[in-house]
Amino acid sequence: MRRLIAASMLLFAAGCTGNGSPLPAAGGTDIQLAAAATSFAPLAPLPDARLADDRFIARDGTQLPLWRWLPEGVPVAVVLALHGFNDYSKAFAGLGPVLARRGIATYAYDQRGFGAAPERGRWAGENRMVSDAATAVALLRRRYPDVPLYLLGESMGGAVAILAASRAGAARADLDGVILVAPAVWGRQAMSLVERVGLWLADLVPSMQWSADNLPVRILASDNLPMLRALGADPLVIKATRSDTVNGLVDLMGDALAAARRFDLRALLLYGEHDQIVPSEPMRQFVEELPSQAARRQRIAFYPEGYHMLTRDLEAPLVIRDIAAWMANPSAPLPSGADDEGRARLLGRPAADQSTPEPVPLAAANP
Repeated sequence: MRRLIAASMLLFAAGCTGNGSPLPAAGGTDIQLAAAATSFAPLAPLPDARLADDRFIARDGTQLPLWRWLPEGVPVAVVLALHGFNDYSKAFAGLGPVLARRGIATYAYDQRGFGAAPERGRWAGENRMVSDAATAVALLRRRYPDVPLYLLGESMGGAVAILAASRAGAARADLDGVILVAPAVWGRQAMSLVERVGLWLADLVPSMQWSADNLPVRILASDNLPMLRALGADPLVIKATRSDTVNGLVDLMGDALAAARRFDLRALLLYGEHDQIVPSEPMRQFVEELPSQAARRQRIAFYPEGYHMLTRDLEAPLVIRDIAAWMANPSAPLPSGADDEGRARLLGRPAADQSTPEPVPLAAANP
């Protein structure tokens, strides 16, 4: 139960720097910062969804702060990145500039209830979060009609991405692939009886707040300790979490796990052996239940030195290089070799027991 509470809060799962000021341009990259808490001023509600320079306006008029990292000229690919629990879009301040230097545009918004978005600290509901992701995908497809479009989800964002990409709708047709970075698939069906009872008891007092100070044990989300210390000073990282929000997250994770059988898009899944946030058992269950007919277009990258925050760990440059290389050529081995028998290694099986799926060319990969 200690692990469940600590993991569900992910208090340190936000990769960010500084105090929300604009990042400097590097290598000719145009890095554009969306609003932080100190500068986000809501506009009047709009009936139609759209992407502004500093915000994503959802279909119901809700305005979500938006970050974007854009390359010079027309991008060779576009990524919509979804952050993790108690995190916000600045989590991709390390990933975005690197991809931009490779010609890839990255967009990331604060999901409802997180960062500088409305109703901070409150669970907005799975359907709204998934609908927001699908809407943002549709808007980016409209803006970049002839450019490969990818949905990247980290932790909780990975669960949202799985559901957005596995449900019937426009998002499936608009996407060229999905990148899942340690996706949160630890649902109730993968928990012990004690853990499920603990969640039920916690939900009896939905407004009760949990924080890292309440916990007798510490969960290490990354081996990048300076980065972890910097997160505690970020005012947009949520430090205390309501019981009902924890339960909302667990429901989301459970639905993402159950969606494995329907998740047949081209995908790259990344997982670290030292992940102390999302246990290996539900991750294995998710991978085992993926459709067999999709194995050729789904790659598993397993990092023996990786923790939960793979794009912000000490090995982050290696992981980000793998992500960029996969988008550029999904048929080629990853530069790090993490996909060499990655599925077998994640499942804890000898390599001979499980053959490595053969990816398909980009032109044939869009379902």
